[in-house]
Amino acid sequence: MEIPTMSTRRGSETLDTYLLKVFSILMAERSVSRTALKLNQSQPAISVALKNLRQILQDPLLVREKGGMVPTDRALAILEHARTALNSIDAMLEAGEAFEPESSRQVFRIGSPDYLAPAFAASVVARFRREAPHARLVLHSLGPDFDFEHSLAEGELDVVIGNWPEPPDRMHLSVLLEDEIVCMVAADHPLARRGMTLEDYRRVPHVVPTPYSISQRGMIDTVLTSLRIQREECVEAQSFMLAPYLLPGTDLVFTTTRHFARYYTELLPLAVLESPIEFPPMRFYQLWHARNHHAPSHQWLRHLLGDCGKGVLARDG
Repeated sequence: MEIPTMSTRRGSETLDTYLLKVFSILMAERSVSRTALKLNQSQPAISVALKNLRQILQDPLLVREKGGMVPTDRALAILEHARTALNSIDAMLEAGEAFEPESSRQVFRIGSPDYLAPAFAASVVARFRREAPHARLVLHSLGPDFDFEHSLAEGELDVVIGNWPEPPDRMHLSVLLEDEIVCMVAADHPLARRGMTLEDYRRVPHVVPTPYSISQRGMIDTVLTSLRIQREECVEAQSFMLAPYLLPGTDLVFTTTRHFARYYTELLPLAVLESPIEFPPMRFYQLWHARNHHAPSHQWLRHLLGDCGKGVLARDG
C-alpha cells in the first residue's frame, strides 16, 4: 500500500504520515499482524514502525494484557490528533488531483444493507463498469455487528447506504431514493385475493430480517412501535434476500419496499399487497466521512450513486 509521506521532527526522529497511518490502524486493530494485513505489509515492517513510534512519542503505546494488546492512556490521547492530521493531509493532497474514471484503477468500497432495490444495485454496477472499466467496486454487506461509522472514519469504506430513521449527524449525507412500503405473501395466500386489513396484519405470522445495525432500529420497527402495533414475528431470516424464498407454500407475510418486492415477484409465485399501515416512504441515504468530502474520485462516486437513484425513480414515473 503506497502511503504519501510528509514528516515532522522531534529531536533526531522523524514522525511521517506512514507512521501516523500505522499508529492509527494499530490503535484500532491492537495487533501487529492485523495491521500488517490491512496495510499489505510484512509483520517485521510494522514491528519496526511500532518501535520507531515508541521512541518518537516516548511511550509504549501498546502493552500486553491478559486479553491481548491494549493502548496506553497517552496513546488514546494522541489518537484523535493523529486522525485529524491524516484527514488534513489527505484533503490537502487530494484537493488538486484530477480524477479520470476511464483510466482509474482505484478501489471503491460501498457498504449497504441487502434490501436495496436490485434494480438500483444493478444500475450502479452497470454505470460503474461503463465509466470506470479498470477500477474495482467492492460491495460490503452491513451486518448487526458492523460499525460502519468507524469504517468510514478509518477509510475502510468510502460510502455507506442506509435508511436510518434518524441518520447519524456526524457524517455528510444525501438522499438517494424513496420507496413505498408494501407486504409480500405467497401467490396462493388467502390475503392475496382479498387484501389485508390492520387486524390481519396483527394476526398473521410474519417473517422479519435480522437487524443490520447495532445502533439504529429500522424504519418499519420504529413506526410499528410508535403506533403500538405488535405483529407475530414467527420467523427471523439472516438476510432480506432469503425472506422472499420463505413465502411460497406458507402463511407468512413479509413487509418490505415496493422495488424490492417487484423484483422477486418476477422470480417466485408471490403477490404484493398494499400495506394496511400508513408507513412513511422508505428513504435511502448515502453517507460519507468528511475526509472524503472534497476528493474528486469520491465526488464522482457519490454523483454516480445519486444519478442511479434518480434513474430508478424516473423509470417508475
